Formats: sequence, C-alpha cells, structure tokens
Amino acid sequence: MKSILTMTAAASALALAAPAFAQTAGPVQVSDAFSIDPIIAGKLRYEHVDQADLGLEADAVTMRLRAGAEFRYRNLSVLAEGEGTLAIVDNYNAFPFPVPGSSQRRLGYSVVPDPQNVELNRLQVAYKVNGNGVTAGRQRINLDDQRWVGSVDWRQNEQTFDAVRSEGKLGPVTLDATYAWSQRTLFGTDAGPRQAYDGNLIFLNGGVKAGPVQVKTFAYLLDFNDPLQLANSTKTFGLRASTVLPMTPKVKVDLTGSYARQSDWKANPRDYAVDYVLADGGVTFAGLRLGGGWEKLGSDNGAALQTPLATLHKFNGTADLFLTTPAQGLQDAYGAVGYAFTQVKALPGLSAAVVYHQFDSDVGDIEYGTEWNAHIAFKLGQVGILAKYANYRAANPRTTDTEKFWLQAEFAL
Repeated sequence: MKSILTMTAAASALALAAPAFAQTAGPVQVSDAFSIDPIIAGKLRYEHVDQADLGLEADAVTMRLRAGAEFRYRNLSVLAEGEGTLAIVDNYNAFPFPVPGSSQRRLGYSVVPDPQNVELNRLQVAYKVNGNGVTAGRQRINLDDQRWVGSVDWRQNEQTFDAVRSEGKLGPVTLDATYAWSQRTLFGTDAGPRQAYDGNLIFLNGGVKAGPVQVKTFAYLLDFNDPLQLANSTKTFGLRASTVLPMTPKVKVDLTGSYARQSDWKANPRDYAVDYVLADGGVTFAGLRLGGGWEKLGSDNGAALQTPLATLHKFNGTADLFLTTPAQGLQDAYGAVGYAFTQVKALPGLSAAVVYHQFDSDVGDIEYGTEWNAHIAFKLGQVGILAKYANYRAANPRTTDTEKFWLQAEFAL
C-alpha cells in the first residue's frame, strides 16, 4: 500500500509539473558577435525497486535541476553549469558501497543510486569552427553509443570528465581525441573517495563514412591512480560499423557490428586479455521495428571485460544487474519490438518498446537469468514523459529476482 501511495503522489506531481515547465528559451543575442545561452533543465522521477528474495525494496522520488549558461564570442565559448538533486521521498539506499558517516547509506532499502547532491557539473572553455576545435575543463563526453564512454544521463547526477578534448572533421573522416585526468562519478559530493577517480585516461576515436556504412576505430587507454580503480586500468582497441539500408520506400534495415580486444594495463594487478563482440540488427516498417542481437563480454584467467566509463543503463537490461561484468563474463542474447505512434497527434513522440534478454556466462556454461524490459514515452508540450518497467528473473543465486518501475518528467530549455 505504501508503494502504491508513493507512486500515486509522484504521478500527480509529474502531471502538475508538466504544464509549468512547458516554456522554451533560446540564446540571447547581445551583439552580432556575442550571445548568452541560458541552461535550465530538470528531471522529476519516481523509482520503485522490489527485491523480495533479499527482503528489500525501495521508493525514491527525486528531482534534478541544472542551471547555468554558455557565453559565446564568435568561435570562443565559456560554459558553466551547476547540478543539484533533491530526494523528496528517500526510502532508498543511495550508495551500493560503504560511506562512513553518510545518512544516505540506508541498508534497509534496495539501491537507487541517486544521492542528494549539489555540485559543479560542467565548467569548460571551447574554441570551435564548424564543429572542429578543442574543449578544455569539466565536460560531458558521449562517444558513439556510449558503450565505452558516456555521461550516464539516466541517473540524476551526471558523470563528467576533467579533460581536454579535440574534435575534427575532414571530408568523410572524423577524428576525436581526449585526455582526461579525472572521472567525476554519478555518486556526487557525499560519496567520499568515490566522488571522483583520478588517472591518465586517453580516448581515441576515428571514423569514416563509406557509402551507407559508418566505420569507427577506437582505443581507450585507462590508467587509474586511485586504488579503488586499479583493476579497471585497461587498454581496449576496437572497430565498430553501422548502416541503415532502405529496402523499399517503406522498409529499412539497420545493422551494427563491433569487435574489441581488452587487456590489463599499467597498475592493474590482473593478467588477462578478453574479447568484446556485438551483432545487432532490425527491420523497420511503417513505424514498427523488429530487432535483436547478441553481445559478448569475454572472460579470461578469472577476469572479465569491464566498461567502467560507459552509460551502463543502456546495456544488458535496464534492471542494472550487470553494471559490473561477472568474472565468468557475460553473453546477452536479446530480441526487441518497438512502435512509433506517429498518427497520435495529441501525444507527440509517442512510442513504446518491449525487450527480452537471456543472460549467460562466457565461460563455465552458467545461466544467469532472463529479463523483460518495457517502456512508453511521449511529450506534453516541451516535457518528455516516460514510464518504464524491468523484470529480472534469476536462474541461480549469483543474482537475485528484481523488479523496477520508473515514472518521470523531463524538460530542458
């Protein structure tokens, strides 16, 4: 009953919030060469977690606000942005690890990693001409599909990087190179040493458009100084290719494939080398997409491939049972069906999707479990509304049955 009442209150708050946020603003042109672009964004979310086998559940109603501005003079810009998260209902454990003295570490509840937090989210200087240039400072970095490097924007506190990034394009060729000295985690200022991880982090990404195919090569060299992250010091080299092929005026096929090789590097105490493989595809007809794929995160010598800088919620099920790859590795076979309801004019962007996952180990022939994911999304004015559900069923004691439900409203000006 308590969960139902909390969900009802959250739904009411979301409905009331939507009309209030439905305002838009653009850059203020101070002169021909100088402009100010205000940043105002918010996300109000209810999240429910049920882990009956562990005797745990959680209810969280959180509100994230970001505010700042980008000042631009010709090709030079300075951006400053603060971020704050408020827990309106805090019946949840914000930290999946010990944090001495923190009132947000609540062991009687399931984990919802959205701690209350106020922080400087971004502070950067950039010089760019037609997208080519350099950005320095605390910044958001999303590379490709965010499988290796991302901002984890699903969670309320964003992951950013203290870094220098260079981007360039020459005809069909794109180049992207970053040196970062700090990973600012999603756990925020109350997370003790896990607020940020320092090191020497290098992201190299190059691509070319060859007809309908986009080909990318990448190298991620992670040399962490922090003792908590030494096991994630790795070097990863890989290739990614994607394409969308129109078969008829109403039918198109999308295909994506990727391969990478990861091994220990620098101060990593382990000795291993593993493969990453992705094969994904789908067919879209009149708004209906049928798709599926297979992803492998390999295992070797008792260690598995890890992607500690990724937007992990996008991969291997939205219940987030595999944020850290098990030592025996992971194979994720999945199928999906989605539909875009373009004919419903009253709800712009109305879409829905269902995904099924089968999770197994890479070595040892272990069946971890299965998971169903579903979501529906649409817009009310300028506010995006999302309802999402995840149901994971464990096949052995290595994981636990988990259900999650989300209802959220998000706006950005």
